[in-house]
Amino acid sequence: MTPPLSRTQVTVLIVVAAMILMITMGLRQTTGLFLLPITQSTGVSIVAFSLALAIGQFMYGAAQPVFAALADKYGPIRMIVIGAVLLASGAALTPGMTNDLGLIATLGIMSAAGAAAGSFSILLGIAAQRLPAHQRSSAAGIINAGGSLGQFVFAPLMQFIITAAGWAAAMFATAAAALLTIPLALALFTKQPVAAATHMVHSAATQLSLGEQVRVAMRDRSYLLLHAGFFTCGFHIAFLVTHLPSDIQMCGLAPEVGAISLSLIGLFNVAGSLSVGWLGNLYRMKYLLAAIYGSRALIVAIYVVMPKTALNVYIFAAALGFTWLATVPPTSGLVGKLFGTRYLATLFGLTLVSHQIGGFLGAWLGGIAVTQTGSYEWMWYADIVLALIAAVINFPIREARPQAQAAAA
Repeated sequence: MTPPLSRTQVTVLIVVAAMILMITMGLRQTTGLFLLPITQSTGVSIVAFSLALAIGQFMYGAAQPVFAALADKYGPIRMIVIGAVLLASGAALTPGMTNDLGLIATLGIMSAAGAAAGSFSILLGIAAQRLPAHQRSSAAGIINAGGSLGQFVFAPLMQFIITAAGWAAAMFATAAAALLTIPLALALFTKQPVAAATHMVHSAATQLSLGEQVRVAMRDRSYLLLHAGFFTCGFHIAFLVTHLPSDIQMCGLAPEVGAISLSLIGLFNVAGSLSVGWLGNLYRMKYLLAAIYGSRALIVAIYVVMPKTALNVYIFAAALGFTWLATVPPTSGLVGKLFGTRYLATLFGLTLVSHQIGGFLGAWLGGIAVTQTGSYEWMWYADIVLALIAAVINFPIREARPQAQAAAA
């Protein structure tokens, strides 16, 4: 039996993974701040820019299971380093790509794929494979909170650079920040073996090959319901991160209000992620997901009818932030419960494909809606309906009570 990681090793693993996600997610979640500066200075239409970011949403999801599978074979550190170079290159080349195809190549493909290599599937996979079962939900919450903290840090920083020096300078700053993940990735390289608990739980599942496990998962109704709920999550997040700043400006508020709102969403999701990660050890994760999606529908409905003052928008951002990416710990936790942790990076990466297909539609349709109708009203209605559907479809998911699982263990 292999010895478990020491407390210090566990702390280093979780903190470093959270810092990597802080950078990759923080940079990705600020792209909406560039919509108006780039479209106004280059002549690229809002629809074309939205399409580039929509392709980026899809690429971000599609690349994660690919990088996860490569990480299972060649190690996660190499994939994170490759991703850092791709993300930095895409950002650095964007100021020279002032047409539709150029933005698709840099923001839609290079940057998105690079961020995918240093994102949820690989980082949560590393943690799940090296930690015992009772630590995984809390660890996922902490790592996920790192991504939200990145949004809190980078949104006002990028808006400050855009205002002070222009959007091109902000893109170069993005490239420099992306390269910081390389020394952090090297810190994740440890000689410690995978935690023994990983091998004792779901031992039958680990006998399957990757292809066999994927085929089993794709025939599992609970796994498919997770995909459907995560699709809605992607639609919601991509629409907001791409179009909320411009929606706020269309209401007559200053650009800084949009940046502060994105920052507040990230800050309050730190609390949301940590809370949901802790609650996942006590309650069924499917009920946590249902509560998150249901609360989103209510929060967005209130936003639609409330007066658009800066204070009201900040309150909306804070409330929404508590649910923002809080879906990640219970979703990844359910995948681990259903199929074990051996191929968690790949199986959770596949759910992220569904998430980012929803993200593609949220980013792209938002651009079409505002161009055709002059407002985002119908997108908000669609977001409410999808959130309600996602809340309902989580109830049939197969999941034992946490207390029963602990007793069985």
